[in-house]
Amino acid sequence: MLMLFHAPRSRSSRIIWLLEELGAPFQLRHVTIRYMDGSGDGPDPANPHPDKKVPALLDNDALVTESAAVATYLADLLPLAGLAPRIGDQDRGTYLTWISWIEGELGPAIFQRLSAGVDAPTPAAFEAALHRLDDTLTNGPYLLGEQFSAADIMLGGTLGWARDVLPAEGPIPAYLAHLAARPAFARAMARDAASVDQAA
Repeated sequence: MLMLFHAPRSRSSRIIWLLEELGAPFQLRHVTIRYMDGSGDGPDPANPHPDKKVPALLDNDALVTESAAVATYLADLLPLAGLAPRIGDQDRGTYLTWISWIEGELGPAIFQRLSAGVDAPTPAAFEAALHRLDDTLTNGPYLLGEQFSAADIMLGGTLGWARDVLPAEGPIPAYLAHLAARPAFARAMARDAASVDQAA
């Protein structure tokens, strides 16, 4: 049985969404973390993540941590769900590139933009990231064209933190609205909201 160690309103929220899209049975184990704003109860001894962060996934005795690794692992574990091009597929490299870029480039660019303040000049890295997404999503509807994948879950979850600094019109908000209409997204957000209530 898969067990996801999760903290509400965190990077692990998008992994709940991924699990819902995959249709995988899983257990959700709530742990406490220290949030970037300083709130939260800090490290939880029940969390198996070496750094006491989330997500952490246990698949029987196999521990997988870090969002990109967890997403890649899960989508490959359940290939019939069709959320990852298989090894040898022509889209596999593009898919892996997007997952790595979202975590390695987009996430830090968003953090830089948010740290600068809403009224500050837009950092070049953030502006470049938005241009790259605009160009890709204009030809969408997804990162891989017509194929929805775990990369879209990673991107949607990441952009969700940055709504205040995203364009109000254009491909990016249209893409996010398209993702939010997915039933699995609604189920995941309901589970995440329930975990907030349990943590309160």
